[in-house]
Amino acid sequence: MTSAAWLKELPVAHRGYHDLNNKVWENTLSAFSRAVEAGFAIECDLHYASDGVPVVFHDEDLERLCNLKGDVRERTSQELGLLSIGGTGDKIPTLRQMLDLVKGRVPLVIELKGREADDAGFVEAVLEVLEGYEGKVALMSFDHWLLRELKALDAPYPLGLTAGGNKPDEFEANEKAMQLGLDFISYFFADLPNPFISAQREKGIVVITWTVRDEKARRHSFENADQMTFEGFDPRVLV
Repeated sequence: MTSAAWLKELPVAHRGYHDLNNKVWENTLSAFSRAVEAGFAIECDLHYASDGVPVVFHDEDLERLCNLKGDVRERTSQELGLLSIGGTGDKIPTLRQMLDLVKGRVPLVIELKGREADDAGFVEAVLEVLEGYEGKVALMSFDHWLLRELKALDAPYPLGLTAGGNKPDEFEANEKAMQLGLDFISYFFADLPNPFISAQREKGIVVITWTVRDEKARRHSFENADQMTFEGFDPRVLV
């Protein structure tokens, strides 16, 4: 296993330190710059553009963030890089552009957003871009097949399961993923505590939560996990 202990150290800014998409939008270079300035770790999402380049974007379609219809994976990274996010000056960045901006100054928690029939080469492309990057990086996904690929390729980063759930069948699926030998879990805070997470923490697995938006959720997270992924407030300010 690869140590994920550093994930405990800093609050993780969900999709960067945005302002709930008022002026600073999620998963933009502006949101990442703001997180670096504040000293927060950064969580972000990756999709796979049609030219085989990982791009930083959450949704499968462009409508919510770019006010355009269409599938993000049907466009090249160059085409996506021309699209305004939320009508701002920010465009859809590539993973490389984000790495060049952050330059190892804060840790990165990167979630791969998969599409099982359309993921050939995705994991390899992500690892190729990350090669030689000097900074703390963790990779995670909801998608078990991507986690299997990351393990099969001996990805040299902490690998994590993004998950939620509080029912036995959900615990069973999560446990199956953890049998891959993953290093951490990012879990929906409102589904804690539960027997699955308690058992994983007893094994020494680092657990962070998503997505914390207020003081009540922050307290709940730290009662049941090691760190939080947050948005919409400044965790440096105690309420």
